[in-house]
Amino acid sequence: MVQGAVPRISVIGGGSMATALVKIFTEKSNTVSWWMRDAESVEHIKRFHNNPRYLSSVELNVDKLMVSTNINDVVDASDIVVLVVPSAFLKDSLVHLTTPLKEKIVFSSIKGIVPGDNLIVGEYLHQRHGVPFEQIGVIAGPCHAEEVALERLSYLTLACADMGNAKLLQSSMDADYIITRLSDDIYGTEYAAVLKNIYALAAGIYHGLGYGDNFQAVLVSNCVREMKRFIRAVHPIKRDINSTAYLGDLLVTAYSQFSRNRTFGTMLGKGYTINSIMMEMNMVAEGYYAAGLIKNIKKAYDVKLPICQAVYKVLYEDKNPKKVMARLAQRLK
Repeated sequence: MVQGAVPRISVIGGGSMATALVKIFTEKSNTVSWWMRDAESVEHIKRFHNNPRYLSSVELNVDKLMVSTNINDVVDASDIVVLVVPSAFLKDSLVHLTTPLKEKIVFSSIKGIVPGDNLIVGEYLHQRHGVPFEQIGVIAGPCHAEEVALERLSYLTLACADMGNAKLLQSSMDADYIITRLSDDIYGTEYAAVLKNIYALAAGIYHGLGYGDNFQAVLVSNCVREMKRFIRAVHPIKRDINSTAYLGDLLVTAYSQFSRNRTFGTMLGKGYTINSIMMEMNMVAEGYYAAGLIKNIKKAYDVKLPICQAVYKVLYEDKNPKKVMARLAQRLK
């Protein structure tokens, strides 16, 4: 792109966070290309200026939007591609893409692991789509889309090996209610975003089982230490695990009323089946898929993850939540 020009941005995904990011990007003079799978939602947005399924109270500036179900038209019209689809559906979302992603700057706001490949999104983009690492970035929290919709002050972390690319995206996120911070820790921020969803499931399960705030404080303290051990094993660089991209994102996901992972866990703790939770929520809780895949990644590293393992047993081994979480509670320090 031309030096000093306003970057053209495309957003891939039609959920709540995608909608929130579109709202942020269009606050300035950006024209945003937006891919959504559902043709009815596309037509609804063009006509009524809001996403009918997610954050429907947000009025979208359609004069700055090109909304389409044709992913190639959307990606072609951009310099920066922002991926905001559930990790479990990333491959399906890109299946018809013929425009090379390696020619774009690609930021991921996906908080999960790509199934089948057992890779975080950055590694998947590099290995499967040939995107150079310096053109890959991560959008991390702490930030819930619902509070962006309400224009409550929120923080976002933009992580990229090339600070120039991070600053380029930062320049397109100038809103009164958004503060952005930059980082070069792609691996750390992305793995932290994966793990915090699993820990939010644990917090929710305990809440559903009747454990109180005193215990939740102990749980989250242990989650921070477990996160630190794992990220240090995977990518050992100097980082402050207590900063907003790590601890802050964990706290809001574990405690917030808007956290779908905590909600999912709470329903598990109250005795709901996984199938009934998925039908009732009608939204993807990334922690469910992450818990099933982090175990495979863990095998490559000599690190203990008792909280992740306990959540895995409840979700995938059909173990009794009350018994599994009670045993875990006795191990926490």
